[in-house]
Amino acid sequence: MKSLLIGTLALTIATIPIGAIAQNPLPTQATQTASIQTADEAAMATLVNSVATLADQGDFETLELLYADSIHVDYTSLFGGDIQTHTPESLMTAWASLLPGFDQTYHAISNIQVEVAGNRATATADVTASHYLGDDFWQVSGQYEYQFVRQPSGWKIEAMTFEFGDEQGDRALLEQAAAEVAENPSSYLQRQQTEQAVRTFLTSLETKDMEAFAAVWAEDAVQDMPYAPEGFPRRVEGRDNLIQHYGAWPEVSGEANFTDELVFYPMEDPTMVFAEWHGVVEIIPTERIYDQRYGGLFRVVDGKIVLFREYFNPIVFVEAFGLNEGGEFGNQ
Repeated sequence: MKSLLIGTLALTIATIPIGAIAQNPLPTQATQTASIQTADEAAMATLVNSVATLADQGDFETLELLYADSIHVDYTSLFGGDIQTHTPESLMTAWASLLPGFDQTYHAISNIQVEVAGNRATATADVTASHYLGDDFWQVSGQYEYQFVRQPSGWKIEAMTFEFGDEQGDRALLEQAAAEVAENPSSYLQRQQTEQAVRTFLTSLETKDMEAFAAVWAEDAVQDMPYAPEGFPRRVEGRDNLIQHYGAWPEVSGEANFTDELVFYPMEDPTMVFAEWHGVVEIIPTERIYDQRYGGLFRVVDGKIVLFREYFNPIVFVEAFGLNEGGEFGNQ
């Protein structure tokens, strides 16, 4: 199982070519005329080079945007195994779980050849990919074939195949790099962790799973509610008090939905995110529908919510729970 996991992570490493135009001699006038590209051909060449540049910079959020919703990835010539199918997020997760563990990566690409046929295209490119960790390195060379599809937002990569040529150095560095990232997650993985904690929190309210709810909070967590109505707490400190604050939720709420319109706005600090969501909940004691638009600032550390600053319309809240009629929320 361990070798399979490392193989899965390692499958991604050879997909990252980087432009090496500066290494080539300046073309003659005749060569320049012969190599004129169409706009589509230039777009494909740009994509191939952008994959390299963004991955070496660790910008997996931007790199994710270059791919179609489903990507076929074939590195069987290098690692064996099977052809894989990824989403952009799952592919970036694999790369972010490996590449930042190296001290440096450098991928030199050359000889890009593009063919366009309507809304589909292919490109081949020679590549030499070098990976450095301490005084050690691993280098692999070969050729890639990319397949592209034209979408309303532009050309996207939908398949990548690597044909292995040669390698030098120590392939075992892949395991060391993966272990380093596991110990010190990349910012992309931290952002995923931050967003997942928010999803877990909101989903636990939908499903009334109060064990999952309790597990997502840090011991010293704080929930701020600056627009809470009069008589309702504007700050709850500590996990135990938060559990008590939400203690009556399974009894007072019926069918609930908080995640269908959940949108995240990442921040420079990967442990923080601003989220917007639409909540629709049946309130059992009042037999009313609580229809609320929320904004929330979250800070998540090691998978636990440390801060939740919640913004909501207090008038809608009071009406749905009947707070001005003697109703209550939680166990205040």
